[in-house]
Amino acid sequence: MTAPIPRDLPDLPALPRTHPASAPLFAPARAVVPLARRPLTAVYRLLLALLAAGAVLVETLLGGPVRVLSHFTVQSALLLALVMLASARRAWSARHPLPGSITGAALLYVITAALVHHVLLADAVPSFSTTDGTTGAVGRLEPLAAHTLHTVLPVAAVLDWLLLSPPGRLRLRRAAAWMLYPLAHLAFTLARGELFPGSPARYPYPFLDVARHGYRHVLANALLLGLALYGLAVLLVALDHIRPNPVRRPSKTGFRLRLPVG
Repeated sequence: MTAPIPRDLPDLPALPRTHPASAPLFAPARAVVPLARRPLTAVYRLLLALLAAGAVLVETLLGGPVRVLSHFTVQSALLLALVMLASARRAWSARHPLPGSITGAALLYVITAALVHHVLLADAVPSFSTTDGTTGAVGRLEPLAAHTLHTVLPVAAVLDWLLLSPPGRLRLRRAAAWMLYPLAHLAFTLARGELFPGSPARYPYPFLDVARHGYRHVLANALLLGLALYGLAVLLVALDHIRPNPVRRPSKTGFRLRLPVG
């Protein structure tokens, strides 16, 4: 027969949040799960950054920096190169990944540029190009650079997201903020077209050519593209929360940590 538990025992003092013993209770999961170096991931992302920078360099040598750098495709490739370079460093040194708001924006923009090219520009007449069709030794690299920007980089970025990045890091509240950069690019394009009417490639994309279509038609095109871009952002966030986790963080004992279910 067990002895009754006394009812007059003093209450144990609650540990403050700053107490060392309470750290496992209040610390976020990312603070207590040990990080590991991921050299293969770092090498892949470094190669992806170099590939994006090389394609932009070739396009710039052919078309000139003012013309080429005004294209959304080129700007998104540069952003992807910077994000992949920073992510490669973090994976190599076993640091926490970049915020999902940054990596998600880079992924969204490069996918958007690829879809716009393949759906609206690939079969356009006259043919669309970010350069002026310069010939010569470097000119022979232009089709390869264009294919890299519009196909290789988006596919490689999606593979990095699906196979090398943890899920559940994109947030729906960031989707509206991701629209600010395309909106700023639209405003810059229209303002440059008005301020420099005699410049070559006045409007970088034919569906934004005010001189040919007028503001009403161009703004309608921009609205449709904006809605499609927001829908794509929402889709990416949804997929990010239902896709499996390809990243497994080993514990210090060598066993793989698994999150409890339920």
